[in-house]
Amino acid sequence: MIGKLRGKVDAIGESHLIVDVGGVGYEVQASARTLRNLKVGEEVSLTIDTHVREDAIRLFGFSSEVERSWFRTLQGIQGVGAKVALSLLGTMAPQDLANAIALGQWQHVEQAPGIGKKLAQRIVLELKDKAPGLTVAGIGGTVDMAAAGGAGSVEANAAAEAISALTNLGYQPAQASAAVAAAMKELGAEADTAKLIRRGLRELAR
Repeated sequence: MIGKLRGKVDAIGESHLIVDVGGVGYEVQASARTLRNLKVGEEVSLTIDTHVREDAIRLFGFSSEVERSWFRTLQGIQGVGAKVALSLLGTMAPQDLANAIALGQWQHVEQAPGIGKKLAQRIVLELKDKAPGLTVAGIGGTVDMAAAGGAGSVEANAAAEAISALTNLGYQPAQASAAVAAAMKELGAEADTAKLIRRGLRELAR
């Protein structure tokens, strides 16, 4: 099974790219978001999810392990296949998707091509209990991808610590995650743990 590919971008199509690895071209399906950040001729390293069927082997490429985890998680929901999962990841960044789920904002999920109201509501409902892990993973993925530009992991750590603190106070993990997500949306990425906890508690007191 192929778990990672590193090579040169040989071509970019509407929903896939060709990665030249030592003279061998691998066709890799990818989200619109991933494809927009690539250029022909540049070096690329993609995390791969390999699907093996009787008639074909398909490779799906992602810019981070977080995105691949989302891809796999989404396909565990009835009505969500590889195409729909890629469409959603191409429309929403991991953190935005995690926050939408934590806050129950299925309308944002519905904006992705191929996802109607009922499916959007099902995605939010079925993943809401997993929101704490998904939210922190999404934040971490965003920070990791920005690290090359000098960003740190403060945002991810602050959110994780705030969720943990609220959970320790007796709130359910899903409630704590939703409260922290709302706090981050209002206060911004610069908010520290203490501010997120205080704002989260106000949100939970409503």
